[in-house]
Amino acid sequence: MSVQFATLGDLKKGNYIVIDGEPCRIVEITKAKTGKHGSAKAHVVAIGLFSGTKKTMVAPTDTQVQVPIIEKRNGQVLADLGDSIQLMDLETYDTIEVEKPKDDPELLERLKPGAQIEYWLIMGKPKIMRTRPEEG
Repeated sequence: MSVQFATLGDLKKGNYIVIDGEPCRIVEITKAKTGKHGSAKAHVVAIGLFSGTKKTMVAPTDTQVQVPIIEKRNGQVLADLGDSIQLMDLETYDTIEVEKPKDDPELLERLKPGAQIEYWLIMGKPKIMRTRPEEG
C-alpha cells in the first residue's frame, strides 16, 4: 500500500490522512493543550477523497498516522464507458478505467474523448482531478 507515516501533531489543514482505510483531505484540525492527565489531543475533521464523506478522528498529537502517497499524473480520455472513463496515461501509455467524478458537473462536462486530464493515483486507486488546457 502506498502510504507513509507522520505524527498527527505535524499535520495541518489541507494535508492528507488515512482514516478508516480511506484517504481523506483535512478540512479542520484543532489541538487541545496537554491536560493534567495525559497528552495533548488533536481533533481532525476530513473529507474522504473517493466517498466524499466527512470523517473525524481524535487522538493524541504524538500518534503515528498514515498519510497517502499521491502521484500526480497526466492522461488522455479515450472513451466514456457510462459510469467510468477510460484513460491512457501519457507517460506509460497504460490504459486504465477510472470512476467518473460525481461531485463536479463542470468537470464531467469536459471529460470528452481526446481531453487531457490530470489524475491522481492515491493508494493505487486513480481519481480524475481536473482537465488540462489544450496545448498548441
